[in-house]
Amino acid sequence: MSKLKKIEPKSFKKYGKIIDYGTKENKKNVRNLWRIVHNAESESGWRIACLILREKTISRLEKHLHSDETFEPIKGNAILFVSKYKNPDKIECFILDKPIILYKGIWHAVLKIDKECEIKITENDKVSCEYWDLGFRANSLKQIQDKAVAGQKVFRFWRQV
Repeated sequence: MSKLKKIEPKSFKKYGKIIDYGTKENKKNVRNLWRIVHNAESESGWRIACLILREKTISRLEKHLHSDETFEPIKGNAILFVSKYKNPDKIECFILDKPIILYKGIWHAVLKIDKECEIKITENDKVSCEYWDLGFRANSLKQIQDKAVAGQKVFRFWRQV
């Protein structure tokens, strides 16, 4: 048996690639980072991306009507917000501490728990997104639901006037 080698970009290049964001531009940047690290070249292709979570809040959820999607934690912890319906009362939150497959058409967002969180994402190569803009930035499910209730009260008030 030959010497056991550590997987490094240079030593592994002729066999494949490391799934990694690469250079993470300016660690002081507080914005999330997204980079596609691999595309499968075929008619029904897929892609792998790395998501670096840095933001402390979310402002929207998204869904993909034609693609399942994996979320595979690499480093750090995150909260996964999910819902089948565009209704704040139907959102559930999970600790994203193991790889998951999210089905097509599920509203979702991720929020970091630790200082920084890295997640590997695999999805169809051609992905269309539908966005649910919350209209504000939130750092918890309670905040989303409280603001939704407050918004409904204001809406009912104006309908009565």
